[in-house]
Amino acid sequence: MAPGSPPGSPPGSSLGSPAGSLPGVLRIGNASGFYGDRFDALREMLTGGPLDVLTGDYLAELTMLILGRDRLKNPDAGYAKTFLRQLEEGLGLAHERGVRIVTNAGGLNPAGLAAAVRALAGRVGVPVRVAHVEGDDLLARGGWGDGVLTANAYLGGAGIAACLRAGADVVVTGRVTDAALVTGPAAAHFGWDADNPDRPGDLDALAGAVVAGHVLECGTQATGGNYSFFTRHDVRRPGFPLAEIHADGSAVITKHDGTGGVVDIGTVTAQLLYETGGARYAGPDVTARLDTVRLDQDGPGRVRISGVRGEPPPPALKVGLNRLGGLRNEIVFVLTGLDIDAKARLVRGQVEDALAGRRPAEVRWELARTDRPDADTEETASALLRLVVRDSDPEVVGRAVSGAAVELALGSYPGFHVTAPPGNGVPYGVFEAAYVDASEAVHTAVLPDGRRVAVPAPSRTTALEPVPAPAPPEPLPAGLPTRRAPLGLVVGARSGDKGGDANVGVWARSEDGWRWLAHTLTTDRFRELIPESRELTVVRHLLPRLRAVNFTVGGLLGEGVAAQARFDPQAKALGEWLRARHADIPEVLL
Repeated sequence: MAPGSPPGSPPGSSLGSPAGSLPGVLRIGNASGFYGDRFDALREMLTGGPLDVLTGDYLAELTMLILGRDRLKNPDAGYAKTFLRQLEEGLGLAHERGVRIVTNAGGLNPAGLAAAVRALAGRVGVPVRVAHVEGDDLLARGGWGDGVLTANAYLGGAGIAACLRAGADVVVTGRVTDAALVTGPAAAHFGWDADNPDRPGDLDALAGAVVAGHVLECGTQATGGNYSFFTRHDVRRPGFPLAEIHADGSAVITKHDGTGGVVDIGTVTAQLLYETGGARYAGPDVTARLDTVRLDQDGPGRVRISGVRGEPPPPALKVGLNRLGGLRNEIVFVLTGLDIDAKARLVRGQVEDALAGRRPAEVRWELARTDRPDADTEETASALLRLVVRDSDPEVVGRAVSGAAVELALGSYPGFHVTAPPGNGVPYGVFEAAYVDASEAVHTAVLPDGRRVAVPAPSRTTALEPVPAPAPPEPLPAGLPTRRAPLGLVVGARSGDKGGDANVGVWARSEDGWRWLAHTLTTDRFRELIPESRELTVVRHLLPRLRAVNFTVGGLLGEGVAAQARFDPQAKALGEWLRARHADIPEVLL
């Protein structure tokens, strides 16, 4: 029996396949990449073509903080309410089509959401077997420090697999890894047991499912959304992605016929690089080797993922901690026309003088020169001076700051005004990552009949170590004519956040472009192009099979997205800024 299977469930029991499915293939779709994604996506995915499993990813670091604040107000809250509204129609559609639903919308209260789904099923008259997974919430364990609001371990897919093997139609989880929404159904369907040393191939198969899950987890980012080369495709309304997963863990990424967007090697590469680091992509189920991933175009709108190697997971689980860090306030002064720098100096000095008696713990100023000379609109003639303050005292970030700004209205620079009336401070959050032994999380599958099945931690683990850097490709011949141009003419990029760190993945669209990229975009060159990173730790990883370099920038985002410490607090556009920087590019690549 596979780990986490309930009594009487054979390790290889299949989920079953609805009409129109492909023999020997598990079709897993995605209908949500975040809490607030396209509301009608669940219906679109259920009616757009055959599926076996439909997943929804609702959780992120910031989402856990939001749910934590909801739970403070109402102990019965703490889950993504949007998912319930989507199910009002979607539950019947899924039942008619034989599609299982797996979601992490349970957030901090998976049992509460599971109960709400059962109640909804009763109201709409749909017979449904609901299970949930718990054990990720480690807040009561303690030892996390002051002010921690949420403490949740990133669980794997074994609990989901146990629920599905027991016949669940809907599985609700709390904080699992995003890829677990795919690895759980795949392991249940194909009978994989990556913890069995007599089945070494199951590690590779599970790693392949992790890679497919990582591609699906952000929804339309895999089908042309947020894509560097968006102008070459119609991506006004991209369809949501699905993966056709095979028994060996290989998969084809595609989307329903007739939906918008595009699936090609570029869109899949972009998502593979999103919020990752080196060659080892560690998780609680398996460590997937990103340096083994092979991508092939498998026809229009289809990309095959194969060759993924897997290794035993690390012995520790990551725990996401969110705490309230204090209060934050922001004022944006509009500076118009001439003498922008002098106007900024004047108002900054006036505000600093006013705050001298009760200065907040953190004061940040940033001048964005959005103005243009001889502009034909007032807005394009204006620059923005942004003041951000943070402190634990509501008076210090509230009335003291707003008063300092308001009192200058008639006695500062000409044309004085702000973008919004000054107000009180608002709470901000801080994200941290901790690690605990996997045995500390009591991973539990609560089956449709109410039985509670313990899911043991993997017995085979391997400490995470960096992979030796691969040899770079041969450089392009020396002496080629070059032209000063934006990097983005020859490379794509996607960037994101991991706590306070930023990730920027950059890939080339041709082999010659890769030869140039690998030798040109070094860590030193990255620091030159992104001045904010010059005093920070920048690590570069080469991924030759993806023709990509992946950078992590330690501490660029301060204490994480909820702290709002930076203009782009999740580094979503960092890659596009990098692509806009100019370099001497060989003309043969342009």
